[in-house]
Amino acid sequence: MTRSKECIVALMALAAGACILFPPAAMDARQAQISGVLLVTLSLWGTGLVPGYVASTFLFAALILAGLAPPGQVFASFSSSAIWLVVTGAVIGAAVTGTGLGARLGALARPHLSQSHAALIAGLMLLGMALGFAMPSSLGRAAVLVPVGMALADALGLERGTPGRTGVAVTIAIGTNMPSFAILPSNLPNVILSGVAERSLGAEFSYGAYLLLHYPVLGLLKAAAIVGLVLAFFPAKIGARPAAAAPEPQDPRRQAALVAILLATLALWSTDWLHGINPAWIGLGASLVLMVPQFGFVPPPAFRAAVDFPTLLFVAGALTLGAVVSSSGLGGIIAGAALDTLPFAEGRGFANFMSLSLLAAGTSLFTTIAGVPAVLTPLAPELAGATGFPQEAVLMTQVVGFSTVLFPYQVSPLIVAMGLAGESTRPLLRVMLALFAVTVLVLMPLDFLWWKLLGAI
Repeated sequence: MTRSKECIVALMALAAGACILFPPAAMDARQAQISGVLLVTLSLWGTGLVPGYVASTFLFAALILAGLAPPGQVFASFSSSAIWLVVTGAVIGAAVTGTGLGARLGALARPHLSQSHAALIAGLMLLGMALGFAMPSSLGRAAVLVPVGMALADALGLERGTPGRTGVAVTIAIGTNMPSFAILPSNLPNVILSGVAERSLGAEFSYGAYLLLHYPVLGLLKAAAIVGLVLAFFPAKIGARPAAAAPEPQDPRRQAALVAILLATLALWSTDWLHGINPAWIGLGASLVLMVPQFGFVPPPAFRAAVDFPTLLFVAGALTLGAVVSSSGLGGIIAGAALDTLPFAEGRGFANFMSLSLLAAGTSLFTTIAGVPAVLTPLAPELAGATGFPQEAVLMTQVVGFSTVLFPYQVSPLIVAMGLAGESTRPLLRVMLALFAVTVLVLMPLDFLWWKLLGAI
């Protein structure tokens, strides 16, 4: 596997060198050099040959050392709201875990999830979806729910290596990730899309409007499809019931206070269309409260362990890539190539919707899902002109696309969750392939109809 990744990166490096030495007719020398840097960066992100933060650092260094972009532009991404949404997710995740709130939620849900195998799978899916509103971090949600789910599987007689236990792991991995694509601050690609759109196009998304547009299909219907697929692929019967055990909260009062803070944060996120405050700054305020050591939600050691600087570097790199593509004029060149290839035309609403969504899904095969907004967001004005869709609708089709995942490697939290559960990703691949087919054949057309009903397109 490593050898194949090395070959892909080597081929992209050769292509980058050829682009720099022999610039395409549509590009000037600077654009060709930037294209070469971006090709190598995207190949590093897509293959995972090196960690994402290493690829981002390469991007920063190459742009600055080659004089292709000034430091102010390269590092402006660190002032984006996207960075602070990542920090918010880490802080809230640390608070939910550290106070024992996550474990207590699992203990409270246990009697309801042990009625049958279908109830177990559906209940874990619902719990993962609910955490999507409270914890803006897929990894945080997985870290909270995986131990609860695996302990419950053990208590119910689902032994290691059995389909039932594997189904529990798959449900948690997908349930803590996929439905939250429909919640603005709850997944990394959503955050990057918001940040790139804000920085490159001056566009800001409403939490409530985003939720209404995406959650009915990408959240609720896709979750139902996932539950059905898991039950079909991993049949099982519930064995021994778990012994009733009272939860052992670390501090009930602190947990109650945390719930109040999370509900207030969610209320402010949900009503941003009224007060106009960016979700990132609402999250920043909530994080400030949670980080105060005297309150005890996230002590300094927990904060240092929770805030993942490599992830911040990766997000900053993706934002920088999008900004450079836009400012260098490469966006228009790439858009021209896309317009010549895909069947875009005004008046062909369904074909345009499917083409835009599949463009994002296909791009994620090479960039992983987190890289899609950085590549496609700068093209939104040109794509809007070609399709006749509003620019915001074009941006929103990215969500449909990058939430349509074919392989687990495209979404690192899926792999991490399966690892936490002690399971292979091969069973996960079976579900992902089937879910991809269901999404393209059923959910995407339903999404198009929902958007039409809302007047979004």
